[in-house]
Formats: sequence, C-alpha cells, structure tokens
Amino acid sequence: MVATTWPEQAIKWFSITFIGLSVTVLLGYTVVMSYFNSKITDGFMRNRDRVFEELYQEKKNKATTTTLKAEGSSSKDTDNGDDKEKVNDEKNAPYLIAGFFHPYCNAGGGGERVLWTAIRDIQQKYPHVVSVVYTGDTDVNKQDILERVRTRFNIDLDPSLVGFEFLKKRSWIEDAKWPRFTLIGQSIGSMVLGWEALKYVVPDIWIDTMGYAFTYPAARLFGGCQVVAYVHYPTISSDMIGRVASRESGHNNANEVAKSSFYTALKLVYYRLFALIYALVGKFCHTVMTNSSWTKGHIDSLWGIKSTVVYPPCDTEAFKDFPLRDRERIVVSVAQFRPEKGHALQLDAMAQLLKDHPEYRQKAGGLEKNPKAVQLVMVGSARNESDNNRIKQLNEKAAQLGITDNVTFVVNAPFSELQAWLARSKIGIHAMLDEHFGIGVVEYMAAGLVPVAHNSAGPKMDIVRPYKNEPTGYLASTPQEFADAIEKVLSAGDSTLDMQLRARDSVQERFSEKVFGEGFQKCLHEALSREAITIYGRYMIDPPDGGWPSVVEEDKKEKEKRKDK
Repeated sequence: MVATTWPEQAIKWFSITFIGLSVTVLLGYTVVMSYFNSKITDGFMRNRDRVFEELYQEKKNKATTTTLKAEGSSSKDTDNGDDKEKVNDEKNAPYLIAGFFHPYCNAGGGGERVLWTAIRDIQQKYPHVVSVVYTGDTDVNKQDILERVRTRFNIDLDPSLVGFEFLKKRSWIEDAKWPRFTLIGQSIGSMVLGWEALKYVVPDIWIDTMGYAFTYPAARLFGGCQVVAYVHYPTISSDMIGRVASRESGHNNANEVAKSSFYTALKLVYYRLFALIYALVGKFCHTVMTNSSWTKGHIDSLWGIKSTVVYPPCDTEAFKDFPLRDRERIVVSVAQFRPEKGHALQLDAMAQLLKDHPEYRQKAGGLEKNPKAVQLVMVGSARNESDNNRIKQLNEKAAQLGITDNVTFVVNAPFSELQAWLARSKIGIHAMLDEHFGIGVVEYMAAGLVPVAHNSAGPKMDIVRPYKNEPTGYLASTPQEFADAIEKVLSAGDSTLDMQLRARDSVQERFSEKVFGEGFQKCLHEALSREAITIYGRYMIDPPDGGWPSVVEEDKKEKEKRKDK
C-alpha cells in the first residue's frame, strides 16, 4: 500500500470538507426556500382567486345584460344551443395569469403600445389567460385606462380578460426620489414595488415590459413565476460607462462629475459594480426579448444570453393612407416629455435653423402669417409632476432662444389629434441620444413624413436604413446637422416624394403590429399554452375547485327565479 504524503492528505480532506459544506448549504438553502416559498405562495394564492372572481363576475354581468336585451327584442327561447352560446364553460375558462409589470401603464408612449398590443394579442389567441397589469396610476380607474388605450392607441380590449392591481409605492422608482445614485436607488425601489405587486397577486408568468430587472429574483424565487422580459433598453450599458470615462456631461453624467477626475473615477467604480449586479439579476429571466439590434447587443453582452429581437409594434395601418403631397411646413416631434428624449436639442436645432434662415420665422403678433414660416410642434405625454415641470422649462428655453412663436407644445393628445398632426406635417424629428428603438420615427415614416433622427442606436441601426439601396431619411447629431437636414427637406418641396414612399414601404414591411404579434407569440407560446406547468404543479393554474359555472347556466337560474316570482 502506497503511503500518501501530507499535502495529498490535506487536499483530500479539504475536498471532502468543501463538498460536504457545499451539500449542507445547498440542502439548507433548499429547505429554507421551500418553507418560505410555501408560506408566501399560500398568501399569494388567496389573491389569485379574487382576481378570477372579479373578472368572472364582470363577464357574467356583461353576458346577463346581453341576454336581457335579447329577451326584450325576441320571444324565442334562448335556452336552445346553450353549448354554442356558453360564454365561460369549464373548458375555456381562464385559469392562467400573465402579470405585466408596467408601473406607468397610462403614460401613452411607445412602451405602452407594446404593453397593450401584447395584451390584445394574448386575448385573441389565448382566451384562457387573464392579463393583470401592475400599475402605479392610482389617480385613474380601470375604465379610464381602457378608454385611454382605445383613444390613444386605437386598441379595444376585453375588460373581462384584463385586470389591474394599483400599486401605492410607485414613488420609490421616481427619479425625483433619487437625485443621487439614481440607478441603484431606482433599482432598489423597483424591488419594493415588485414585492408589493406580488403581494397583491402572484401570476404564473411575470412579464416585465419596462426594464425593471431587479424584480426578477423575487418573481422567480418567491412567486415561482416564469419570468419574461421585453427590454426596451439596458439600465446600464458600455456606452454609458464610456461617456463617463471620457468625461462627457449629459443626462446620465452631471457637469460637476464630468469636470472632476476624482468623481469620475468613483462613478466608474459605481457603474461597473452596478453592471455586475445587473448581469446577475438578468440571469433570473427565462425568456428575453429586445426591441432592437442595439439593445440586443448590450443585453446579450451583459447577461451572457442570446435574446430575440422583436421589434415593437407600430399601428402602420392607421397612417398608411395619409396623402404625401401638399404637406405643411411643420416639423413634428412625437415623444414623451422625459429628460432623455432630447427636446432641448430640438429647440437648439430650431434656433439654429432660424438663425441660418431668418425668413422662416413666424411674424410675432401679426395678423398675417409668414407663408415660409416653419413650426416645431412637440407632441407628447406627461407622466407626472416632473414631466410637467420639464415642459415648463422647455417653454422657458424657447423664450430664451427667441423662438417661442415658432414652437407649439401639445400635451397628452388623444390618438385622433396625433394622427391629425402626422397627416399635416412634412418632417418628423427625433433627437434622443442612443434611443433604444424609436417607435416615433417609425410612425413618422408610416405617416409619410421625412424623418430626421439622431445618428445613434435604434434609428441608425434598425429604422432609418436604406430601402432598395436608396435613402429613407436623414440622421444628425448636432444642432447644426439637424438644422441642415431640415433645410434640405424644406427646400426640396415635393421632390422628396420618392423618399417618403420608400420610408413608408420600409416600415410597413418590418414594424407592423402583425409582425410584432407573430414574434411575441412565438417567444411566449410555450409559457402561455394550456400545458404550461409551474414548479408548484397544476393547482396554481387550474380553475377553482369544481371549475367555473357557466354564465348561461347562471342566467337560467336567474330567469327561473324571475318566473317563480
């Protein structure tokens, strides 16, 4: 027998000890997590029944009203053909919950179009799925939200297949709450808000449509959810880190930080540590969709995955019939009044254009308008008080630049008014640096406008691309470049018709709601199918004991009671 040396024995015992400790920790973790998961899920489950009951009663009341109307207009027995007329039989009863975490669902921007289009497509293809939206819009009710969805996006939803959980702690993710260390602050805030959402009701599928990745661990570990992300843009990116390293001031890098080498070094450490944590929480996601090639590149690099690009939906059908000729000399901007959207750059570009071409100025206070005047119209929604203050600051900036008479603000406009502006305008401007996609640019092109977009990220890589080897618009970065591009379009007159047609055909082919729906459903089909099973088994997604009673059967009982009386 060969004697082992002391180092070999030490390595052997260290290995055995390490493996033993690892197994012990793993078993302990499993036991503890199972205990807490069981306790937490039991509480969550009680709220699931409430969601199904509320929506069932809403559908039942609607069906009863329809039945009563039919009885008033016809004397025929409505009991015949019950099998075909059943509104909610056991086989088709909703039993799966898709929870959409979207704290600003009433904002009316491109992200909200993704949300509501996805829910509409789920309702049409998966009637056994109830969509629950977690929102912080506590100043409105369900009817208000659905009406705004209809007027802003031209989307009609079945109220009995969509519910809302109104969150009271949305202030935790407001930028005003975190003037410093905003990234980590809002991420912690999203964990608080996500936990509140799970306490209201645990879904079978947790779908984050706003980019709050720090909610994924709780949804997966404690809720037992299938976690799905539709990522509009990464919370942190190499581009952001690069701008800090190069000491460029901007929205994410205050001027006092950019000027200080010490603060810059600290911020770089902070950003890189945050990127590591962001990569960790991203790994809790089962299915990841990104809205553009630019976003996919960053997410795949950060999270170490292969995401699927699903371009966001644009209602191209609503704009395709707008005439291309005889457009007014209007430069329209469609974007939420958020700090990163580049509205200040648009004002600077307008000021530069009027400086280079004073003949484009509007006559102040005059009864006769200048036929050569150019108007910048900013159409967008304001989510909160911070956005309203931002609009006030933009008005003040326009006054300081001396261009007030050439600038118009249109806030929280309905879809019909947005359509009207797009039908009239000649040029669409979009000035956000590193815009993840740019659904507003797609709308410009679908409506027949000539786009002038920022020369970065989504517009550069995916949207304002050559079509059949010919240009579809202009890209710019500085106020002078934007002003020059606008001047080219204005001076070209109707000779831009070929470009407008190419732009429209290009987006019709790539960015329609139909294309989005196909991509979204392909990614989620397995999770949304009837065969889906969570780690807690069938009971989480099955109908309540005994199944749902048929609404028609309930109506029969009601009629019998009325006859007896």
